[in-house]
Amino acid sequence: MRDERDYVEYVQARMPALRRLAYRLSGDWPAADDLLQECLVALYRHWRKAVAADSLDAYVRAVLVHAYLAERQRPWSRRVRPTAEVAELADAPAPVPGGGAEHRVDLLAALAKLSRGQRAVLVLRYWEDLDVAQTATVLGCSVGTVKSQTSYAIAALRRLLPNYVPGGTDIP
Repeated sequence: MRDERDYVEYVQARMPALRRLAYRLSGDWPAADDLLQECLVALYRHWRKAVAADSLDAYVRAVLVHAYLAERQRPWSRRVRPTAEVAELADAPAPVPGGGAEHRVDLLAALAKLSRGQRAVLVLRYWEDLDVAQTATVLGCSVGTVKSQTSYAIAALRRLLPNYVPGGTDIP
């Protein structure tokens, strides 16, 4: 019973941040909610292992990112290709780096065109503010892979948004 109470307390406290991360990865709220639900079920099943980790937040972030990256491997995701939707600005959880609403919509649309891996690298590095080593740990890859994927993703964003002027951000 104590484990279940701890789980519920953790989820209640971290739900907004986890939902924002899921949204930033997936690009739309219904997919974010599905992704978060999948993550929370996995977390519940492996709660004892999670609390034994060095950092519970890092463990949960990794579960969420791996669920996002694994989604493309599911048979139903290959058959069903949802169209990208522009997020309703009133529902956006936090400002997207780059300025006003018009920049936010452009940046979200460009992010939707990146590969899942590149999008995950940018979200972890620039929105979650993880360093290269932390990002590599979450993704289960090398530091060099994170650096190269970051470089490729930023180059892709620059191609997709040639007239974009960042407003005090590292992206693009």
